[in-house]
Formats: sequence, C-alpha cells, structure tokens
Amino acid sequence: MSAFWQNTISQAIRLRQELHSQPELSWHETRTAQKIRTTLSELNINWSPCAGTGTLARLNMSATAFSAPHIALRGDIDALPIEEQTGKTWASRQLGCMHACGHDGHTATLLATAQYLKSVEYTLPGPVTLIFQPAEEGGHGALRMIEDGALDGIDEIYGWHNWPAIPEGQLVCPDGIVMCGNGTFEITVTGQGGHASQPELCRDPVLAGSAMVQALQQVVARRLAPQQTAVLSVTSFNAPSGPTVIPQQAVLGGSIRVPNNATREQINALIVEIAEHTAHGHGVRAEVKIEPRYNATINHAAQAGKLRAAWRAVMGDAAFDVATPLPIMASEDFSYYLQEIPGAFALVGAGKKGEESFPCHSPFYDFNDALIEPVARLYAHLAGAPDPTHNNKE
Repeated sequence: MSAFWQNTISQAIRLRQELHSQPELSWHETRTAQKIRTTLSELNINWSPCAGTGTLARLNMSATAFSAPHIALRGDIDALPIEEQTGKTWASRQLGCMHACGHDGHTATLLATAQYLKSVEYTLPGPVTLIFQPAEEGGHGALRMIEDGALDGIDEIYGWHNWPAIPEGQLVCPDGIVMCGNGTFEITVTGQGGHASQPELCRDPVLAGSAMVQALQQVVARRLAPQQTAVLSVTSFNAPSGPTVIPQQAVLGGSIRVPNNATREQINALIVEIAEHTAHGHGVRAEVKIEPRYNATINHAAQAGKLRAAWRAVMGDAAFDVATPLPIMASEDFSYYLQEIPGAFALVGAGKKGEESFPCHSPFYDFNDALIEPVARLYAHLAGAPDPTHNNKE
C-alpha cells in the first residue's frame, strides 16, 4: 500500500472525527458544507453549490470522448437531533445534536475518494460527479438536489450506508428493493374534558386513543396478508393533564414502513378507517394527518451487479451478507435518485466482532472508521480507477 493512500485514509479518519464533533441538522449544514468545499478546493477539484448546503464536485470533465458512463457517487452530510452519550474524545460539541447515523463517515469516505480520484484523474474512463447531499434525515435533500440539477448529465449513481446490524465488511446490495419506503401519521383525538370523578359527563380521548393504539398495532398482523412486508408503529401518545382531570385532547403519532405504494395506500386507508370508526364508537372526533415521506429504495439490476463486482474485487468472494432479511425496514431518500436514473445502493456491515454494536439513531452509536478505506476503494473501482492499494501513486 502506497504512502499516499495510507495518508489519504488517515486524513479521512481525522476529518470524520472532526465532523462528528461539529454536527449540524438538516438544511443547517453550513459549517459542514464549508469544510467540504475548502477540502475540495485544496485538492484542486472544481465544485459548485447545489440546493443550498449541498455540493457537487466534478472530475475528468474536460475530455471530448469517454469509454464509460458519467457516474455519480453520493455521500450525505446531515446529523440528527439526539444528545450524544458515547463518551468519545470526538463526541459532539453541539447540545442535542449528533452524527447518530454515520453521515460523518459517509462524507469523509467520499472526500477520501475525491482525493484519490484527483490523483489518477487522467486514467478515468469517464466523468465522475461527487454528490455531497444535505437533509437526508427526513428533509428530502435528494429531491432538492435533483431539482437543482444534481443529476444533469449523469448516467448512473451509486451510494451506500453503514449498517451496524451486519458484520463488519459484509455487503448487501440486491437486485431490486433494498430499503422500504416510509411515512408518518398523526391522529388528534378531541373529546370532552372534565372531572375524573364524573367520567359519564366526559368523552375520554385517552380511552379512545388507547383503543386506537391497540387496533393500529394489529393492522400488520390481522389486516394485511402474511406475505406483505410492512411495519406500523405507534411511537407517541401525548395527552397532558392532571391526575384528577380527563383531558380535552390526545395526540397519537407513528410511522409506517412499506415496500411499495400499493401497500402504502392500503395502510394509510386503514389508519383513517380505524381512527374514525374508533372515535365514533367512543363519542369523540379524530383528525388524521398522514405524511408520505420517502418511497422504497429499489436498485437497478445491472448497476447492483456492478457494485457487487466492485466489492468482490476489493474484499473477496466471502464479503457478502446472506443472513440479513430483506428489505431493510429503514428508509433512504436515495430512492429519489433511483427513480430518475439507473443506480444502486448498498448496505455495508459496521458491526465489530466481539463488541456491542449500537444501531443507527442510538445516542451510543459511533461510525466505524474501518469502513472508510474499503468503501473508498469500492468507489474508486466504480469510477474505473486503478485500485488504490495496487497503485504506486506517492
């Protein structure tokens, strides 16, 4: 392994930990964007802003003819509203905000890729665009990037996400669906509040809401076919009151995970049906608000095959996870890109053998820095560059 490549990875790890200590929420990634752009400028890589805090970096754009398609490689940059509890020396310095999903690692990996691809730019068979995308965490950042031209001229796109539940270095990249779509719902139950000693004079929204929770949590088990993949979770129940007061209102919230829009429509209709019918039976009113959020992330078969072949070249034939049930029930706004052009999205195992692996979105989670090197090599292969570990670049 060349000293150049070793230094590139060491710099990326330091950068990852710096980014981790200074997280920023969706659409507020100003400092992160500035760091990305400064780094690209130092590498003499042309870049342009996109969708505010997003950045597009372009390589090998000057040639007049290419033997390979124009590919895009994506990394997301935003953090989450979670108070970190890792105790790491590079832990978040921002109160109530942390990189609990590894986007700091995705960004650092893409910058390591940028540094290497710039050093071998003349060998690339086609142009490469690096997409540093904001607001993946529910902010529809990919959609905004597309609307601002991020995919203009791009033929194929590739992305990845670390996944602590999969053993370190094992890859999941199926033909077809890899991650589900998602949505959220809110049900406002309005009754008639009053004294707890006189329930007959009240219409209790807590009782009605509790019945809704029970019924909603049975949708997947009793209203969908066993062959359908779906999740419906009630995740909040807010009915503030005193110990002797039946409140006027209760608000329920939750999330759904679906593999396709047909299942989404079926579940959404059942949420409304259950809320309204249960409310009627309890003499209260129910108002339902549903937010669709992201569609399923569905790989294109040819590009998924290319990604698996590149991973095999980097890690060998055994580096593929076959135990994880698919699709993963989490969601990704990378789905927007795959609805527009061919591409593939992979999950790369982050679980360290013999150590407890905290899931993404946990306050104890931290990105596994050991993934930066192999995924940067994966991206180099997809770009058609020589393998960094076999290249004599110093």
